[in-house]
Amino acid sequence: QVRLVESGGGLVQPGGSLRLSCAAIGSAFSNYAMSWYRQAPGKERELVASITSGSSSTNYADSVKGRFTISGDNAKNIVYLQMNSLKPDDTAVYYCKATRVRFGKRSDYWGQGTQVIVSS
Repeated sequence: QVRLVESGGGLVQPGGSLRLSCAAIGSAFSNYAMSWYRQAPGKERELVASITSGSSSTNYADSVKGRFTISGDNAKNIVYLQMNSLKPDDTAVYYCKATRVRFGKRSDYWGQGTQVIVSS
């Protein structure tokens, strides 16, 4: 079982950048498909970006394509979300998720979330 700890959120002005980190504790993140989700007040949680186990493929929501980049550091066991050209609409709590399918059973693990506020 893996435990996820996010960090890196904060207050940033429109057009600015932040890098979120998701540390995987207890298991190598390379065993999981990793994703970043976000949830804004009054809205449903939505997928922002994902990376396959082994970091061979990435996927992004249309709203963040060209601005956000998901990547992984195997040595540090950390998954990052680099966020550039931030907009007020990016304001949300950002969550990291690890997904693993073993013997036909899917397991999802979530972090506690980190707040991102984009405002002048």
